[in-house]
Amino acid sequence: MTTHLVWLRNDLRINDNMALAAACRDSNANVMALFIATPQQWQQHHMAPKQAAFIQQNLRLLQASLAERGIPLHYHQCDDFAASIDFLSEFCHQQHVDALYYNYQYEINERERDAQAEKRLDAQGVICQGFDDSLLLPPGSVQTGSNTMFKVFTPFSKAFVRRLHQGLPECYHAPKARPNAPIRIEQHIPAFDYPCEDVDESWFPAGEEAALKQLRHFAKQAVQHYPDQRDLPAIDGTSRLSAYLAIGVLSPRQCLHRVLKEHPDALNEGKAFTWLNELIWREFYRHLMVAFPALCKHQPFVDWTRNVNWQKNDHHLAAWQQGKTGYPIVDAAMRQLNTLGWMHNRLRMITASFLVKDLLIDWREGERYFMQQLIDGDLAANNGGWQWAASTGTDAAPYFRIFNPTTQGERFDKQGDFIRQWLPELRSVPDSDIHQPQVWAQKNNKKLDYPAPIVEHKDARKKTLDAFERARSAA
Repeated sequence: MTTHLVWLRNDLRINDNMALAAACRDSNANVMALFIATPQQWQQHHMAPKQAAFIQQNLRLLQASLAERGIPLHYHQCDDFAASIDFLSEFCHQQHVDALYYNYQYEINERERDAQAEKRLDAQGVICQGFDDSLLLPPGSVQTGSNTMFKVFTPFSKAFVRRLHQGLPECYHAPKARPNAPIRIEQHIPAFDYPCEDVDESWFPAGEEAALKQLRHFAKQAVQHYPDQRDLPAIDGTSRLSAYLAIGVLSPRQCLHRVLKEHPDALNEGKAFTWLNELIWREFYRHLMVAFPALCKHQPFVDWTRNVNWQKNDHHLAAWQQGKTGYPIVDAAMRQLNTLGWMHNRLRMITASFLVKDLLIDWREGERYFMQQLIDGDLAANNGGWQWAASTGTDAAPYFRIFNPTTQGERFDKQGDFIRQWLPELRSVPDSDIHQPQVWAQKNNKKLDYPAPIVEHKDARKKTLDAFERARSAA
């Protein structure tokens, strides 16, 4: 009997898992799965404690689901990627593994790890098969007429949709029970040797069943209102599926097919297309990361922006991280992030713009802090978002486009409902003054337990424009 091993990473599901489906295709094969935790590597990659806890929760549920199908899930912990290759090699030797199945990861360290693992296992006679599982279309499959990677999103999106019209990617069923299933779980997933923080289960319940339930709920009706509600943080108008996509509890193919089932016109600029286009943004940043691996090394895409003279100000950085800048929409957003490990997408743009364009602090400081906090931390999407806000990336906001944090708050949280939720010290401030509470307090001789703005936006904007113009001139 042949033995097939599924090496699980950011693909913690049984439904629509390409590697798992391929490993189970031979009904006579002995199939097992393996997850290798690498805490030191996670530390180097700034994994959020909430994301680590979420992985652990979902891994335990996945182990039970696999056991019901007669597939044991083995667990091992070692320091880093190099040690994981050593263990994988030895495990395959001990278990007499004939073939390894795994789903690709696209970050540069992960790609180097996989190449080394394949080389080692090939020498042992183990057949290795990898799959483009975490994307709708493989990197390099959507290119310009000159066969290069798109550097602007809109034409990429149009080309991407044309490819989808030619043929949708297939979804794979969960494997059927293997012979002699179910099996007894002999090695339960232990606690990671890594900081973990409790996840708010009312926001992010663990498991495939919960993820699919949330997807069905969103796709049935809420996706139709997404274009009108997605920028309003006081309204639950987003899908909240990013945490599941980040660690592979849900696949983008499941999202695409579910939305198309409910809204067949979604790829023809229907209302649901606005949300599907966000999935295409996710693809864009991952395709870019493969085409330009320097993005994994925190390098700016626009070369001349290396010359920007970023300011080193620990006080300002700490105020931004703690939600104490004196700008209510920024502070409420940062406190949401610190509490939930998640932030509304519009607020990610506002807070990123404030750090880079108002405080003139290096975007990499913000990129790192977000990864340390986000339950949906994803290198490609996080890097792409930060470089967009910082005007250093592909398809980025022009450097002279600088969000005014006060007017952004007035536009997207007009009555201050979201602000009051996260800044209880401002609950007594009337709607008309919620975005400039210090002015109201001074005018009415009130005392607020809330800081004054740490910078004046108008002055900060001029300073930033000067810094970018000097950098561009120097190039």
